[in-house]
Amino acid sequence: MEKSKVTAALLCLFLGVLGVHRFYVGKIGTGILQLVTAGGFGIWALVDFVIILAGRFRDKQGRPLA
Repeated sequence: MEKSKVTAALLCLFLGVLGVHRFYVGKIGTGILQLVTAGGFGIWALVDFVIILAGRFRDKQGRPLA
């Protein structure tokens, strides 16, 4: 099932420090790491947000977000 770029971006924007956007795309391991480290102290979440907006973020199977 394709994951939405808009949904991932909104989750990252509002809940990025909890890693919710990574859970959404199926990346459970890195989602847990973001949850434990508060999104890499916010830096990791910010980088993910930029990558999602640039269209380069992929789901667990390596597919681009729709």
